[in-house]
Amino acid sequence: MAAQQTEEDKKPKKVPYHFGEKLRAVRERKGYTLKTVAEKAGVSESLVSQIERNRVSPAIDTLLSLAAVLDINLEFLFEEYRRERPVQIIRRNEGRRISEEEISFEELSSPEERDGQHAFEAFILNVPIASHTHKGSYGHLGREFGFILKGKAEVHYENLIYELNEGDSVSFSAGAPHVIYNVGQVPLEAIWVVTPPQRFIQ
Repeated sequence: MAAQQTEEDKKPKKVPYHFGEKLRAVRERKGYTLKTVAEKAGVSESLVSQIERNRVSPAIDTLLSLAAVLDINLEFLFEEYRRERPVQIIRRNEGRRISEEEISFEELSSPEERDGQHAFEAFILNVPIASHTHKGSYGHLGREFGFILKGKAEVHYENLIYELNEGDSVSFSAGAPHVIYNVGQVPLEAIWVVTPPQRFIQ
């Protein structure tokens, strides 16, 4: 006996991303039929029709095939999706983490390619007692900003030394060699922002 449909089952499935209108507009502008596009992409004509009407969301390989057949830039397809999500949120304990020997970086904000020259990355920097960072020891393009949440630090910038305590902040051109030392009696914890991104966390 077939199982009875629940009210939830009867509801139309929500298609999260709407590529259909763009795909159809490009196809018609190029003078391609549904059959032509389907054959070139290696999918059924029915599937292409459903995608164009936003009845189904295409699998990524199908979307890539359709984009290739129609010579569509993926940025063009996803620009609406990007506009609808202007805010990036990383929940507590969900940020990516990396370690560099005993130093750890916890992601607070990941760089967005579309931000171009305004892109940045931010993370919580954790430095154990009597240790120091290694990244930046040769310098790199851009600027950095740091805010000490806990502990005591020394910023060695070229041949200069700056002492920072809890609540202090620092910013500098990152082109010169710079190293952050933990000179306190507790693990150093700081918020650190770098622009342009150095992709510390991949």
